[in-house]
Amino acid sequence: MHEQLQIEDDYSTFELIDFTEKVIVKTNQLHLNLKENDSLPVNFKYNDQEISDLIFDGIEDVNEPKLNLDYGRRNLKKSLFSVPLTYGGFGGYLNLFSLEAQYNNNIPLFKWPTTLTHEVAHQMGFAKENEANFIACLVGMNHKDETFRYATHGFVLKQCLNEIFRREPAYFEELKQCVNYGVIENYRELQEFWKDYHNPIEPILKVVYGSYLNVNNQPEGMASYSYVVALLVNYDFKL
Repeated sequence: MHEQLQIEDDYSTFELIDFTEKVIVKTNQLHLNLKENDSLPVNFKYNDQEISDLIFDGIEDVNEPKLNLDYGRRNLKKSLFSVPLTYGGFGGYLNLFSLEAQYNNNIPLFKWPTTLTHEVAHQMGFAKENEANFIACLVGMNHKDETFRYATHGFVLKQCLNEIFRREPAYFEELKQCVNYGVIENYRELQEFWKDYHNPIEPILKVVYGSYLNVNNQPEGMASYSYVVALLVNYDFKL
């Protein structure tokens, strides 16, 4: 992907922090556009048809020759296996037989924009998890719909803060204080949702899926999801 976009595939801690600070400002701004009180979480009201239209319209808006985002026909469906997917800790999957992007409709709506666009990205041929996440971020951060943009910026911010915590824990605490409390509340709601479904089988499923990714040219396994940060930092989002 970085070769396709003609960008770097690595970044310094300084570049990461600089990008994260810009994302914090943008996320806080979007949050305040949607909520007058900076302490309240944003509520989402998507239905299945609305989210599908928003995703595919957003893809068309950001498509460019370098990316060639060709999804063929609009094909996004909620999974009949949403309950077992939830207990397994998964938000969706690409049906390998029908090539339909299918999603877990039990997950909080805060995650719908990025998770569902991620699955559509797989459908378009972006097999690697970090690249599918980047497509989801690219679509969402440039979307016309403000709640869609907010949810995506929230996802991007979380990815960046996680990486800063890994590299510079002290600076993570400093940046966290700059994030609107309402944004933190959206994160907390998401965390509480997954905590309710935590079970002994989930880690085993994650190991199995990590092995599947390893076999399919993704040697980092489940950790490959986090490498989206390199693409985010180096792509010019004009924040």
